[in-house]
Amino acid sequence: MALAQPMTADPELDDLLASRPALAMHAQDGLCFEGVPLHAIADAHGTPCWVYGAGTLRARYRALAAALAEAGLDVHIHYAVKANDHLAILGLYQTLGAGADVVSLGEFLRTQQAGVPAADVVFSGVGKSAPELAAAIAAGLGQINVESAEELEMISAIATASGRTARVALRMNPDVDAGTHEKITTGLADNKFGIPAQDILHLYAHAATLPGIQPVGLALHIGSQILSPAPYAAAYAKAAEMVRSLRAAGAEISVLDLGGGLGIGYGDEPGISLAAFASVVKKEVGGLDVELLMEPGRYLVGPAGLLLASVILEKQGAKRFVVLDAAMNDLMRPAMYDAWHGILPVSAVQLRAPRAPADVVGPICESADSFATGRDLPSMPPGARVAILDAGAYGAVMSSTYNARPRAAAVLIEAGKFHLITPRQTIENLWADEFLPPLAGAG
Repeated sequence: MALAQPMTADPELDDLLASRPALAMHAQDGLCFEGVPLHAIADAHGTPCWVYGAGTLRARYRALAAALAEAGLDVHIHYAVKANDHLAILGLYQTLGAGADVVSLGEFLRTQQAGVPAADVVFSGVGKSAPELAAAIAAGLGQINVESAEELEMISAIATASGRTARVALRMNPDVDAGTHEKITTGLADNKFGIPAQDILHLYAHAATLPGIQPVGLALHIGSQILSPAPYAAAYAKAAEMVRSLRAAGAEISVLDLGGGLGIGYGDEPGISLAAFASVVKKEVGGLDVELLMEPGRYLVGPAGLLLASVILEKQGAKRFVVLDAAMNDLMRPAMYDAWHGILPVSAVQLRAPRAPADVVGPICESADSFATGRDLPSMPPGARVAILDAGAYGAVMSSTYNARPRAAAVLIEAGKFHLITPRQTIENLWADEFLPPLAGAG
C-alpha cells in the first residue's frame, strides 16, 4: 500500500472553499464560517483572531467514532490536548464522552478545570518530571504511558511513597516510518520516544515485580499528519505480535493504546480515509481481546479552526509581498515545518478579482515569518482581511509574544453565534509579571 502523496500544486481558491463544508462565500457578508460572517468577528474583536467552529469540532469527533463503530470496534477516544488546549474545546469534547491525552502537568490540570475525570486521562511524554508524576498519581490519573526503564523506576518510587498504585502501559517504539515530516515522526528507532521493541518483554516482566506499579498493556504512537493507513498496519501488526508474546510469557495485557496522528487535507485533497484506518485497526488488533484507546488531536481540531488576519500593506519590488498583522508568533507551523495552509480573502469581491503571485508574510523581523510563497491572490489593500485555514491544531498552543506582540483573541462559533473565549492580550500584560531589580547607577 503506497503512502499518500502530498500536494503537487497549489489548489485554486474556489477549490479550497468548495472542499470545506463549514465555509461559504456570501455576496454581501463575505466569507462565513458555520454561517457566521468573519467580517463580523473581525469588527467585534479585531485581528489577528483565532476562530473555532463548535459544529465542526463535534462533526469531526462523530465521524471518527462512527467509522470505528461501523467496523465493529469499541475504541475509546482520548483527545490529544497538545493540539489545542483551550478550555472551551476540552469541555466540548468531554461532553461528547472523550477522555484526554496529556503530556505535561499543565495540560493535565487544564483537563481537570474542563471537567474531564482524572481516571479518563492518559499521561504520555518522554520527559515527565517527578513533581508532574506525583501530582498526576495523587489525582488518580487513569494511565501513564511509560517511555523508558528509568521512568518506570521513578513512577514506582513515587507511587509507593504516596501509598498508591499507578496503572502503566509501556510505550513500544515499533521502528515504523510514518512517511511524515522528519520533525513530527515519533516511531522510528532513532526518535527519542518509546521503548525499543526488543526490550519490552523483559521490562514488562520487571514492571510486574515493582511496588506501586500495575502494568496494564502497551501503547504506541508513530507520528503526526499520517495520510495513509499503511504505516498504521505495520505498527499495529508489530503491537499485536508483542501482545501475543507477552501473554505467552504469562503477562496480563488488558489495554492497547493505538496513539494518534491521523492526517488532514490542508489543500483540497482529502485527509486519511477513516474507513481504511478503521479497517486496519480491525484487521490487525481487533481480535486481541483488549481495551482499545486512541489519541487523535489534529484530525479533530485542525479543520475546525482558522486564523483571521488583516492586511497591513502590499509591498511591491522584485517580488510582491502581502504583509499581514498576523505573524509567526501567532501561527508557527509554516516557519517550523514548512507547513502549507490555505489562505482565502474574506471579501467576496476580492475572491473574484484578478490574481497574481504574492508572498504572504508577517511583520516580525525574521525571514522565516512567512505564511505562503508565490500564492495567487487578488490585490489586497490595507485593511483587507484573509482567513488562514485549518489552523485549529498546533496554532494557538504554539503561539508566543515574540517581538513583544500580544497573543491574539479567540472566539468559538456555536449555533450561529460567536462567543469570545480568550480576550486579546493587552500590551501591558506583556510585562505585568516582570520586576525591575535594584540596579547600580552609572559611573
